[in-house]
Amino acid sequence: MTIVQLEYIVALDSYRSFVLAAEKCFVTQPTLSMQVQKLEDTLGVKIFDRSKQPVVPTEIGEEIIAQARILLSESQKIKEIISDRQKELSGELKIGIIPTISPYLLPRIITRFIENYPLVKLIVWEQPTEEIVQKLKLGTIDCGILSTPLHEAGILEIPVFYENFVAYASKSSKLFKKKSIEPDDIDMEEIWVLNEGHCMREQVLNICQRRRATKGFQHFEYNTGSVETLKRMVEQNNGATILPELSLSDLTDKQLDKVRHFKSPEPVREVSIVIQKNYLKRRMIEALKNEILEFVPKRMRSKKKKEVMEIQ
Repeated sequence: MTIVQLEYIVALDSYRSFVLAAEKCFVTQPTLSMQVQKLEDTLGVKIFDRSKQPVVPTEIGEEIIAQARILLSESQKIKEIISDRQKELSGELKIGIIPTISPYLLPRIITRFIENYPLVKLIVWEQPTEEIVQKLKLGTIDCGILSTPLHEAGILEIPVFYENFVAYASKSSKLFKKKSIEPDDIDMEEIWVLNEGHCMREQVLNICQRRRATKGFQHFEYNTGSVETLKRMVEQNNGATILPELSLSDLTDKQLDKVRHFKSPEPVREVSIVIQKNYLKRRMIEALKNEILEFVPKRMRSKKKKEVMEIQ
């Protein structure tokens, strides 16, 4: 049994294709197939069921692959010991980040991060929470930047900041006429929300304490995954929406006039760096956390007098 063979079965489990797994491991398909077969022969069990397409692990194969992931993670820590002795961070940091955080956070920290850590290459995927969690479990990314808590087994959450939710209301909305608002002031018939699959949608519905399907306006249903689109819908079609506070940074004075803050305790989302329990690249991830903290206002670092919105 070799480290390379373990890498191959983990890759095959991740991509469920001999062709794609070989490509990701930078070897030919026959080479990868031969090494997987050798490992199966050594162990005396079938790790994969090749009769199915895509290829899937056998029942015992799933246990072997899970242990292989742990062994590979532990072996990588040897490289980390050497890296930690070096003065400069170097290597790749693969990050997953949800679309409702990415455009308001990443552009403001990437340049500074690259300047401070020129030998680190950031590789970023903007994806929904569910896909990021899956990639974390498979080990194809190093960390995620998500709204938490997730309550996911095997996943650690490092809370970084607490971002307020605010209302963004057109002049025709009842919310516009108030200086500050409470959740009970919200009329769900006029609220534009994100479509299914976005954790922020669930948080907004939590603020409103409503669980029924939300279609926005009586004669119109609009499905979007973009916070920016929600702003435009309010500006062009009236009504109101709920926005994360960081999305306000580029608003004009005229647009800021449409913002209404909630009364205390203000609803917030907890933004965390999420990692596997046996995570690697600790210094890089800590550096990423510090760059984020340098950017966000100090008041966002505490959840005092705030209410964290859960994700259902």
